[in-house]
Amino acid sequence: MARRTKEEAEETRVDILDAAERVFYAKGVSRTSLADIATAAGVSRGAIYWHFQNKVDVFQALFDRLRLPLEDLATASEREDEPDPLGRMRELMIRVLCDLENDPQRRRVSEILLYKCEYTDDLGDLRQRMQEFSLECDVRIERTLRNAVNKGQLPSTLDCQRAATCLHACLDGIQARWLLAAGPQSLADQAALLVDSLLDMLRYSPSLRTA
Repeated sequence: MARRTKEEAEETRVDILDAAERVFYAKGVSRTSLADIATAAGVSRGAIYWHFQNKVDVFQALFDRLRLPLEDLATASEREDEPDPLGRMRELMIRVLCDLENDPQRRRVSEILLYKCEYTDDLGDLRQRMQEFSLECDVRIERTLRNAVNKGQLPSTLDCQRAATCLHACLDGIQARWLLAAGPQSLADQAALLVDSLLDMLRYSPSLRTA
């Protein structure tokens, strides 16, 4: 019976997150209340508080659900024993762009994050959490680039810190632009060429070399 109860609790948590995703997308994060989410999920507010401390906690869980499926690829590119760190990073970036178009859930949550989330007072430390995550991404990208340099896949004079900033910003910009004004051309179809153009920037840009 205890196992069944645990399974039911997990099902309720998933239902809450699915409902939060729908309501955040329709109303925006700042204009959504926990009561709105409870109504959409068909549960009580108490059920929400059983799983989440507040609205920020719900949003964080949605964000983690978006991020975690890609974590194995991200970690692989950072490992010193990975023989092809640049290839793993290329695979990760292509997957991010393809999933943005092909996975409706990833597309909705990405759009919520970029265009339906105002960092108002009722969202507490959400802005700080997102800033910390962005900085962590920069550090992880830089680690991967250093790994690729050590494997001879990128120039030894690459300024890995500056390159990580540029690469992260360009990838975010591609996603934001496509979400805002998706044209007739498929993002997934362009993904490999877009990513390869970013990697060419790392290989050939004089501005990304150490002094």
